[in-house]
Order: sequence, then structure tokens, then C-alpha cells
Amino acid sequence: MMTKKEIAVERISALSSKPFEEVVTAFVAAIGHPDMAAFGSNLAKARAYAEVEEIVSKAIGPSELMEFARFDLGAVLRKRNGSRAPQSMRFVVGNPLIMSQMVEHVPDAGSYAPVTILIDERENGVQLSYDKMESLLAPYGSSEALKVARQLDSKVEALLTAAAD
Repeated sequence: MMTKKEIAVERISALSSKPFEEVVTAFVAAIGHPDMAAFGSNLAKARAYAEVEEIVSKAIGPSELMEFARFDLGAVLRKRNGSRAPQSMRFVVGNPLIMSQMVEHVPDAGSYAPVTILIDERENGVQLSYDKMESLLAPYGSSEALKVARQLDSKVEALLTAAAD
């Protein structure tokens, strides 16, 4: 049996007049960049949650978030449209400790965390966009998960604002 749930998503965006590379550099400087193979191995070896907390704390950056993956969407656009194509990068970022707090109350939160940040060139500047976790989890009705989602949204919003400024 299949079920269906409609979810309205709230997207926030910050606009920067700085060059694309400068915005990406500022964004990347604020997040952690662990060796994902070693990170996964260390998590698997952890025997207690305190060890997990220590592993994650070493992996996150000043924003309390870390990079899981990045995709250069602009590279594909440039193959199609040549050098005039806009730059576009998709970053998958998060914090496993924050994710676990949300998933504990709303298992479907695992479908949304880690989160996606899109940084792309547009006619009016470089835009940084994010779909708010609070809006994704609101339909599930868990006040505990929403509290954590709001805290995550605040971290991401601060990150986007700092990278854009």
C-alpha cells in the first residue's frame, strides 16, 4: 500500500554581489571537510554515543556543519552551452548529531538530512538557496523535531548570510 503526504516547502535565498568563486570559498571555509571513508569507518567503530559526538565534533566546521558531497552542476551546463553558462554548485551538508535528533522524533527526517545548498550565478548576482527543514517536517506534527529543525535552519541561514556578505 502506498500513502501520500503533501509537503509545502519554504525556500530561503541570499543574494551576493561578490564573484561566484569568492562566495563558494567563504561557504566552504565555514563547513568541515572530513575524509568521508575514514569518517564512516570511525562512526562504525564507535562503541558509545559519546564517541560519535567526538568524531562528529572533529569533522564539523565553524558553522557546526560538514560537507557530505558536492556536485558541479555548472560543469554540465558548460559542456552544453560553452563558457557562457553560469556557475552552479550543489552542496550536501549537515551534522549527524542534529539529524539523529530529528529522526528520533520523525523517521522521515532522514529523507531530508543532510540538506542541500545550491549556490549559482544568476543575472542579478550569486544566489545561495536552501529549503527550510522546518517546512519539510511541519506536516509530521512533532514539536520536538520542529525545535531541532528550527535550530538547523538558523545555522544554515547564518552560513548563507555570511558567505553572501
